[in-house]
Amino acid sequence: MSGEPQRTLLLWCPDWPVLAAEIVDGVPATDPVVVLHANRVIACSERARAEGIRRGLRRREAQGRCPHLTVVDHDPGRDVRAFEPVVAAVEEVVAGVEVIRPGACATAARGPSRYLGGEEAAAERIVEHVAQSCAVESQAGIADGVFAAGLAAREGRIVTPGGTREFLAARPVEALGRPALADLLRRLGVRTLGEFAALPAGDVLARFGFDGALAHRLAGGRDDRPLAVRQPPADLTVTADYDEPVDRVDAAAFAARMLAERLHERLAGYGLACTRLGIEAVTAHGQELHRVWRHDGLLTAAAIADRVRWQLDGWLSGSNGRGGTRPARPTAGIVRLRLVPDGVLAQAGLQPGLWGETGEERERAHRALSRVQGILGPEAVVTAVLGGGRSPADQVRLVPWGDERAPARPGPPPLPPAGAAPGAASAPVVVPAGGGAGRRAGRGRAVAEPPWPGRIPPPSPAVVLPTPLPADVRDAAGEPVVVSARLAVSAAPARLTVGDGRPAEITGWAGPWPVDERWWAPVEARRRARFQVSLADGAALLLAVEGGQWLVEAIYD
Repeated sequence: MSGEPQRTLLLWCPDWPVLAAEIVDGVPATDPVVVLHANRVIACSERARAEGIRRGLRRREAQGRCPHLTVVDHDPGRDVRAFEPVVAAVEEVVAGVEVIRPGACATAARGPSRYLGGEEAAAERIVEHVAQSCAVESQAGIADGVFAAGLAAREGRIVTPGGTREFLAARPVEALGRPALADLLRRLGVRTLGEFAALPAGDVLARFGFDGALAHRLAGGRDDRPLAVRQPPADLTVTADYDEPVDRVDAAAFAARMLAERLHERLAGYGLACTRLGIEAVTAHGQELHRVWRHDGLLTAAAIADRVRWQLDGWLSGSNGRGGTRPARPTAGIVRLRLVPDGVLAQAGLQPGLWGETGEERERAHRALSRVQGILGPEAVVTAVLGGGRSPADQVRLVPWGDERAPARPGPPPLPPAGAAPGAASAPVVVPAGGGAGRRAGRGRAVAEPPWPGRIPPPSPAVVLPTPLPADVRDAAGEPVVVSARLAVSAAPARLTVGDGRPAEITGWAGPWPVDERWWAPVEARRRARFQVSLADGAALLLAVEGGQWLVEAIYD
């Protein structure tokens, strides 16, 4: 908990639930109006109070005192929505506002009092600005701490520094806003906040618990925590309007560079850098165009200008409607261009390399691929992401260039052999003909690598065929090689024929690696086994047998 309370300015809008009903639902607040929650009055208008209605009355009793009463149900969402413009108006005058509840917000009084000419001038300025901007009547109070400032706002007064404890001392215990605690204190003979604050803190904690100890601190003029002010978000968006519609690529490129420099300067002013850029354009016919660009590093002014230029080039050079796969170009020139930094982070300095900029080649490649995307669309350039899966085809996911490189399936990707560079392909793991040891090692390795049992061991094949090729595998006697349900191979594979090609001699093989997928769904169940084979001509293949049919799934390099 904090020590000395902070000098606080609190703005309070009386009868806010009633005003919110007028703002949102059009209920006249000048009429007798009550807001009900759990069949009891929680707020009422001034006309309703003149009829004898008070908070806490039941609905029937309130309607008995005022038959022409307007009843409104309590809606916290409505109160918050209606109060947001008030908070925004306060933030136009002072920085850092904390919303206490709908109808009340607070800010530190030290700053506004310095640049507005004192605490009284600051309070008057905020109340006047809210009235002019939102047409809402409000009252301001200043005291040491949020709780005391709230009570001062109800009277529209400024408590002198250091006089908060005396200001609270004469208040009744009901001012704490805890009806059960106030009733208990009155039955114990404690009627004012001063009497409650005079009690020993340890005895209060032992008798009333933590909430009672918190109320004891408030009664003594101490807050439970400092203000948690809301910082208004910085407006980083830049917009340019053009009197003459821009329909030429060269004019669009010039406009893109000017706007990109403005955006970069604004981001630099806040110590930020952009990683994801939204480009929005509006044509003279009202057509709205939008595209989001992602970048792995930080977008510089030149990088922002390039992406905007590429995107405008892609839009303005689109299809003319006479065929082709390119998107149709706008029917009119661009009259408004808007850049939205969709992803920002703190600017961190990058150490350049000793011989040139770090990652210069990568940046050139990224610029080239991004330009292709701007012309042909984001799906025109894709990269492969390795993930989990049992077959090589399942382990690869193609994602557009610049998008998040997340695997489609969980699980570690196949690892390259020791000493190999990342992504490098190497020869398949095979054993001499006979393969008995290979079967045992292969099955043990696959089972030991959850969560994808049946996955082939590394290295991964270099080429995965989109459509497996039919093959025929025979033994030395010329008989077809079959795999039983218990994974027993009828004979050692000796010759392989792919499609209508010539038979090739098998010099080494390993496997089988069994895969039994979705066995609980008979329609989707799939059972197969895979083999790695090397041929006499130096080629290496990944084979699969399913339903008695041999297939070539992938090729090793």
